[in-house]
Amino acid sequence: MTQQTPDSNSQNNNGANNQGRKVAPNALVRVAFNPVARILGLMLLATPLLVSVDVVSSAVAVCGTVVLSLLIGPGLMRMLKRSLPLLIAAPLAGTSMLLYGAPEGKEYFSFGFAHITDNSISLALAVMVRVFALGLPAIVLLSNINATELGDGLAQILKLPERFVIGAVAAGRMLGLARRDWASMRRARRARGLGEENVLRKAFSMTFGLLVLTLRRGAKLSTAMEARGFAAYPNRTWARPSRLHLPDYLLMAVCLGLSSASLAIAAWSGYLRLFGA
Repeated sequence: MTQQTPDSNSQNNNGANNQGRKVAPNALVRVAFNPVARILGLMLLATPLLVSVDVVSSAVAVCGTVVLSLLIGPGLMRMLKRSLPLLIAAPLAGTSMLLYGAPEGKEYFSFGFAHITDNSISLALAVMVRVFALGLPAIVLLSNINATELGDGLAQILKLPERFVIGAVAAGRMLGLARRDWASMRRARRARGLGEENVLRKAFSMTFGLLVLTLRRGAKLSTAMEARGFAAYPNRTWARPSRLHLPDYLLMAVCLGLSSASLAIAAWSGYLRLFGA
């Protein structure tokens, strides 16, 4: 019978803590970052970019995000697949700014309140690129996040209300079940010959059915969580300690450095426009 030393116990605990973390299979840096560090890094990267509406800072941020996706995942191809909604949102945002941006410079088109000028064209390009500058970091940093780990970090590191965190984690894990239920309902309707009816009627019927299933599952889950002591207060304990380590701080520093470098390059090149002014 072997006796475990404190060092071996700590190593086992660290291995158990890191077991739930997911590392992108094609990432160059094989490090599992804390979900809280990813969220804080996203805030440090995206928030400063809101200060200026210009093409240069947004383009630098996009290039840096592409490099970041190669380093920590999910990889270039997955990022491009997940960024398809941005390809729809960017032209819509750019078109509205193109037509209704502040008129300044040479005017190319005018109809009612719509004006296409040099200033509106530059603002439209800046807004379109900024959609990717804000959306791509969210795709890169928020991918492969474990809901349970995120809840542990929000409660232990950010000190958010514990009941709210536990409820949010339970709701987040139910989203995956809701997607499975939707797919099962769609297959069942197709097997019964109900898949070729009116699209709006089909969407309403499936949405109502999914709502009923979700409410029933939520009620059962709430009762089960109460019975298992999830509502214990103030003596709640955590099975998995969540802490920030050196790689987490480095990730946040890289995100802050990328946003600062983007604004600095825009200011150096003369394209910096504070709040689009």
